[in-house]
Amino acid sequence: MFRNMMKGLLAAIVAAAVAAPALAAEPDLIFKKSTVWKMLTPDHKLAVYGLDDPLIDGVACHYSVPEKGGVSGMLGVAEEVSDISLACRQVGPITFKEKFEQGDEMFRERRSLFFKKMRIVRGCDLKRNVIVYLVYSDKLIEGSPKNSTSTVPIMPWGDQPAPRCSDWVDD
Repeated sequence: MFRNMMKGLLAAIVAAAVAAPALAAEPDLIFKKSTVWKMLTPDHKLAVYGLDDPLIDGVACHYSVPEKGGVSGMLGVAEEVSDISLACRQVGPITFKEKFEQGDEMFRERRSLFFKKMRIVRGCDLKRNVIVYLVYSDKLIEGSPKNSTSTVPIMPWGDQPAPRCSDWVDD
């Protein structure tokens, strides 16, 4: 009985992983800057990261987040604040790899030991042919209204025409 339950649980986990949307790989750390000095433990810092959209070639996003130092930061149990800044730009010819839904999650990161996550989601402004990115944090019990938005107007690149994001949005 227990063995069958474990097999079923493993099958459900594998199915969920296969069906999960493509998320960006680990972000690249660009740099960190100390904001509060701590004598015996790590400083509080602002960190800047870069990542590429996994479904849209030619778009890169950069975000900055505060990272707590001190004992709780050193042990990895600090709950990070929800102050996140986001900027996304076209860095090459834009190529869509597959269709996506409005508000699809592009990236997620744990921001506390339990329950709090930072998420970057994407959508398409159909009228203006602009990719819209939104970063926010959520919490199981109480989310945060703090957020940041960045837009990427889809422009021609070299001799390649600009694709229409509306052709790649799942209805």
